[in-house]
Amino acid sequence: MTTAAPTIESVRELKRRLEGRIVETPVVRCAAIEKRIGGGTDVFAKLEFLQQTGTFKARGALAVVLGLDEDQRRAGVTAVSAGNHAIATAYAASVVGASAKVVMLGSANPGRIERAKGYGAEVVIVGDAHSAFATAEKIQAEEGRFFVHPFEGLNTFRGTATIGLEVCAQLPDFDSIVIPIGGGGLCAGISSAVKQLRPDATVFGVEPAGADSMKRSFETGAPVTLDSINTIADSLGAPFALPMSFEICRDNVDELAIVDDDELRSAMRFLFSEMKIAVEPACAATTAAVVGPLADRVRGRKVALILCGSNIDWQTFADQAGLS
Repeated sequence: MTTAAPTIESVRELKRRLEGRIVETPVVRCAAIEKRIGGGTDVFAKLEFLQQTGTFKARGALAVVLGLDEDQRRAGVTAVSAGNHAIATAYAASVVGASAKVVMLGSANPGRIERAKGYGAEVVIVGDAHSAFATAEKIQAEEGRFFVHPFEGLNTFRGTATIGLEVCAQLPDFDSIVIPIGGGGLCAGISSAVKQLRPDATVFGVEPAGADSMKRSFETGAPVTLDSINTIADSLGAPFALPMSFEICRDNVDELAIVDDDELRSAMRFLFSEMKIAVEPACAATTAAVVGPLADRVRGRKVALILCGSNIDWQTFADQAGLS
């Protein structure tokens, strides 16, 4: 059975509840990207890296935590993350006065770990994504904490769908939108909102070559688990796809594109040199796609890009972008 996507009415209601807790991030024209693609292409970027906590993740985490009852809030929450979702969950917990105990990977950027702690979270460090989920399940069982999933769940989709709602209001006449995919929660929410409001718009999803669980799931017709993750875009490094996000993406995404690490590095350098923004590799994925594998598909169109996050320090940026 196909999972029902959040209705636009429920997304609008959530957006009202999130007022004062999230930022309605701007949409800006990207002349440098337009010039790079050519052919009369109009490119606009949704600067979601200006969101609370530095990424889109705050929307979904808040949507989940605001839906908890008082007993669940008193018990606190837990989460699994390479960084951004942990920070967002800690922020969401602080908004409602709950405690957060988050599980982060040993490979997580130290700055992200400190940001999660800065919002009051207790941080548990583990070796890899698969053991991280097992650790969070143990915390959930032993301490009664509510598990805030990094990408799966209807409230998470409602949260990310508020981005699609905003884009459709800020840029009502776009004909294509390009969305990064990690686990699929961001893409599921945005794509479902866009297809309800602008059903003729083409939705492109973008994954890194070393973490292409959604592409493989599309090919097999069911969610798949990857044996390993190999990409600099750790924020898009979900080790598996899950049924709800897979089904909503399959229903609403018209085409998937894959970008490799070299393309991500090039896009990071391009965004810094031409637009003066330093973003993490995941955030550069949509730019990498439209100047690379999707260039012919979007040329001559009016395109919206989702720039999803910027939780990165200068040294890591320089290393990952190949500048050091």
